[in-house]
Formats: sequence, C-alpha cells, structure tokens
Amino acid sequence: MGPGRTGRVKQKIGNLERFMKKEFDHEKIKEAVRMLIEALGDDPEREGLIGTPDRVARMYDEVFEGMRYTNAEIAQMFNKCFEDVHSNDLVLVKDIDCFSYCEHHLALMYNMKCHVGYIPNGKVIGLSKIARICDMVCKRLQLQEKICADIAEIMQIVCGT
Repeated sequence: MGPGRTGRVKQKIGNLERFMKKEFDHEKIKEAVRMLIEALGDDPEREGLIGTPDRVARMYDEVFEGMRYTNAEIAQMFNKCFEDVHSNDLVLVKDIDCFSYCEHHLALMYNMKCHVGYIPNGKVIGLSKIARICDMVCKRLQLQEKICADIAEIMQIVCGT
C-alpha cells in the first residue's frame, strides 16, 4: 500500500521546501502596511485595523509565492512528463483562471484567462501541471506580457519544445 494522503501532502511540501528561494521580510511588510494606513489618514491601532499589517504580511506569502522561485526552479518543480509520446497534435489547455498583481501599480489583475498550447516533442506534461505553472508564474509582481513569456519559457524547459 502506498503513502496515504497525509504522506503525499508532506512529500509535496518537502519538494517545495527544497526550492524555497527566500522568505519575505514580514517585519518590513508589516511596518510598510502600518505606514500606508497612517499615510491614508487612518489609525492602525483602531479595532478594525489593529491586525491588518500582520494579515497582509501572511497573505503576501501566498499571493506572491512565485517570487520565491526562478523560472528554472518552477520548471523543475513540475518536470514530470509522459515520455515516448508520438504525437504531433497540438496540446491545448484553455481558460485557466489566473490573477496577478501589476508591478507598476501593485494593483490586482483579475479575471485573466491563460491559454497554453504546445506541440509535443516526444513527451507531454500532465494538463493539471500546466494550470499549476500558470498559477505559480502569476504569483509575482508582473506585467501581462511577462506572464506569457515566463509560462512559455517554463513549458519549453519542461517539455523540450
């Protein structure tokens, strides 16, 4: 009998930790959020805002996770392919929901859809991994054009296309 769900989750976490590039400086983030709240004319000590700097710092761990990795590291994370595939047909995954943050305004870009297509070169990547690559790339301060280039680069590394 193989590892249970808990074992698989721990293994996946262990694999990701192997690639962890850097930790974010939570204290700097919290101080910056505090200063922003003050600059907007509000009191960071009032009841509704008192925990906001900490919440934002923890949120950034998730929404900017992709900033911890290079494209090569992301490619290595999702580098499980089916080999010896003899097909010249286009593989296409459409309508992958994504969101990111604009690097010019730190504004949320939402309602984005990624469409990824490639022609196999002897191996194919699982379709769910394509969506996970898109998700990881989008979890950076980005430009929409850079998102496309990064996804293409990672797919080229993984699939050898």
